[in-house]
Amino acid sequence: MEILNFYNEHNVVIFVLLLTRLSALFLFFPFYSHAQIPVVIKSSLVLIFTFYFFPLAHSNEASYNNLIFAILSEFLMGFIVGLCLQLSFTILQMAGEHMSFIMGFSMASVLDPSTGTQTPIIGQVISFLALLLFLAYDGHHLCLILISKSINSIDLGAFYLDDKWYLYIMQRVKDIYLIGLSLAFPIVAMSVLCDFVFGLLMKTMPQFNLLVVGYPIKITISFTILIVILGTILYYFKELVLKNFYYLDLLVNKV
Repeated sequence: MEILNFYNEHNVVIFVLLLTRLSALFLFFPFYSHAQIPVVIKSSLVLIFTFYFFPLAHSNEASYNNLIFAILSEFLMGFIVGLCLQLSFTILQMAGEHMSFIMGFSMASVLDPSTGTQTPIIGQVISFLALLLFLAYDGHHLCLILISKSINSIDLGAFYLDDKWYLYIMQRVKDIYLIGLSLAFPIVAMSVLCDFVFGLLMKTMPQFNLLVVGYPIKITISFTILIVILGTILYYFKELVLKNFYYLDLLVNKV
């Protein structure tokens, strides 16, 4: 009888809303949203964490009267929070695209298993290294901690977008272009310098074949610079992701 009493209207609504929130978060969070993870594993994790976080969940009376809007609110929260974290990886992809274009690898694209789209090979390598770094400093655990704090601070079905969220999202979108180009700037500057030197050589030595000699030299120098700055790029990525977790924690707790 105690089990039957547990399945009342209040608990069923909380379970459905919590399941929606976790499903949306796992659908957009880094690593958890990776296409190579089977759907069965993702669904099992969502169900397990729903039972795990159920004692922490709470809802208001408005969620019972407007259940559809409450479910849409939970899905919106998962989309927005996951989008803010995914933008950190997008910055590296933008930098990798600039590097690939400068190095002449813009046509050498590979299938990105996380998105199912074609991405330049340099951006793909940097993205994989960033994902490994994300797991190395327990970024997937930080995602779960953020979920736990959101359940404690935001009632199920009560999430809404205010000015703080809009400003934060616009700032992160702006960083895609500013920071992405800044990370690729050493290779871009090297490319401009090489083009200037090759132009002088072609003026002084017309027999200098740019396609045969120039591009291999340019690619070799670009790889050398990339190896030198790769550690700095990944370190900055780590600081950027941790900063995003910090600001998201503030936004979640102040809603």
